[in-house]
Amino acid sequence: MRISTNTVYAAGTSGLLRQSSDLFRLQQQLSTGRRVLAPSDDPVASSRALEIEQSQAINTQYGVNRRDASSALGFAEAQLTTAGDILAAARERIVQAGNAPLSDADRKAVANDLRAMYSEMMGIANSRDAFGDYLFSGYKSTTQPFSGSVEAGASYFGDDGQRMSRIGSNREIPISDPGSDIFMRVPEGNGRFTLTPNAANTGTAVIDAGRVDDVSTWLDPANSGNFEVVFAYDSATKTTTYDIIDNGSGNSLLTGAAPGAAPYPRTWVEGEPIKLVSQGAEPAFDFGVSFEVTGAPATGDRIALQASQSQSVFDTLGDIILALEQTGTDTPADSAKLQNAVVSALTNIDQAQETLLTARSRIGSRGAEIDALNSLGEQVDIHYESTLSDLRDLNYTQAISQLTQQLSYFEAAQQSFMKVSGLSLFNYLS
Repeated sequence: MRISTNTVYAAGTSGLLRQSSDLFRLQQQLSTGRRVLAPSDDPVASSRALEIEQSQAINTQYGVNRRDASSALGFAEAQLTTAGDILAAARERIVQAGNAPLSDADRKAVANDLRAMYSEMMGIANSRDAFGDYLFSGYKSTTQPFSGSVEAGASYFGDDGQRMSRIGSNREIPISDPGSDIFMRVPEGNGRFTLTPNAANTGTAVIDAGRVDDVSTWLDPANSGNFEVVFAYDSATKTTTYDIIDNGSGNSLLTGAAPGAAPYPRTWVEGEPIKLVSQGAEPAFDFGVSFEVTGAPATGDRIALQASQSQSVFDTLGDIILALEQTGTDTPADSAKLQNAVVSALTNIDQAQETLLTARSRIGSRGAEIDALNSLGEQVDIHYESTLSDLRDLNYTQAISQLTQQLSYFEAAQQSFMKVSGLSLFNYLS
């Protein structure tokens, strides 16, 4: 077979180009630190790396979501902390109004301070976040949730929704709380029942917040949760008697029959609690609650005892403001009404503070969960990076060895080509 000069040059050039290409690929790998520069280099590793990069991108997005969720929860917690401070300041002013023999002007001054706090609380409830959305309006983030006044009361225009954020592959977390739960649905009284003196009372009775001595009996389905204590004073014997009426049945708890006329079955003694538990020969009943009355109930005075409902923090502040703004409360009966208003306000503010603390506790637990997921997300990201490194990164020791070897091959190919290309019959003719 005759080998032409063109064939020699073509074969030599092809070999040099192949060696040069292999050398260039090794140099690229060393400069980038990557073993796989194109999918064709390792199709299996490239496919697996693509899947991991997609998972890593999703994990990164969850990290962004957690950052935004943490920011939203932190801002909401700061607002609720401020609301708690406002209620604490309001409580101090109300205590001052109840403890000191204040004049009408003094009480109005306290009421003016409370009006300012009412406006501050309304501002907190209508807070916006950095994006201009209302914090406490539920899903209606563009709707102002609260409006109203001391005289007209407050209204809520949001809904009960909680905006959610996906912070993990299988975890969504609330990043908002509706204002209806925080500011509107505050349990009245001591959280189990409320004590309300009748507006027509003429005595000087002052009622405490009451207490639940046995929760199970109070929560008994047979309990109507609606009672009334009626008093009568006998000037001849200088004793005060009372009856307890179950408004659910209309009968007296103390006799089991329709309420009778005074004197009533029980004798009231100041300092001794009124208990909704049968005594002596009374029909058996036990609702597990009690309360105390100080002062002097007059004949016909009544106290309603009812299961707690909800009252907004705005109504709590509004009620005591209006009570403090009343003038001409120098009579003992009017003073007792004011004292009862103060006791009621303090009890309801305590419930409002408890509601705020509960909301802050929920936010805090979500923040702790986000922190835990952030730590987990960082570990997952490290795992992804490690796996990608195993799939794509270069072994420098092996690559440098291959580069040295490839350089030797390339130089040998060059020298071989030079010698082969220099062969000619003319070199041997003299």
